[in-house]
Amino acid sequence: MRAVPLTVTALAAALLLTACGGGDDSASDTDASKASESTGSGSAGGTCAAADLGQEVGPVNAAPAAGDSGNVTVTLTNKGAECTLNGFPTVTLASDGGSADVPKDEAAEAQALTLPAQGTATFTITYVRGEDGGDKSLAVKTVKYGLPGASADQSFPWSYGDVALKSGKVPDATVSAFQQAGD
Repeated sequence: MRAVPLTVTALAAALLLTACGGGDDSASDTDASKASESTGSGSAGGTCAAADLGQEVGPVNAAPAAGDSGNVTVTLTNKGAECTLNGFPTVTLASDGGSADVPKDEAAEAQALTLPAQGTATFTITYVRGEDGGDKSLAVKTVKYGLPGASADQSFPWSYGDVALKSGKVPDATVSAFQQAGD
């Protein structure tokens, strides 16, 4: 006679756990994810703001003479909360006589890059050095760049020589997508 009440008690406990969601966590995980996404506190964070990123500029391989290729890398350090960089920076080469937009590197694939607090990312400007003062060169003084989804631009002085022009005012240069830097 004692076996019947234990069976009924065990069955009742199993039904109670199932009704409370104890046997299936997928619904509660989905609800938690949706709540996290709606508050913006998900793992990807919001779009990175220029004001929250420190910059360091340095040539990896500066072009020594006209016709040579060079690379200038910009390292961005996140000084704010976790955020996301997605795509390519917009880069403009500015001279006393005007400016020219640098095209994206067609071989590069952009991807969303989550940048944690104090995390670093880079982008690289690859260029062909032009003849100083030449008709087919841009005497670059300043580089301006913008982040995807941000309204403010950042800038830095250019000290790597004139940049060759392909045709018209199109610089013989490209900009890479954002890449994770550091460990």
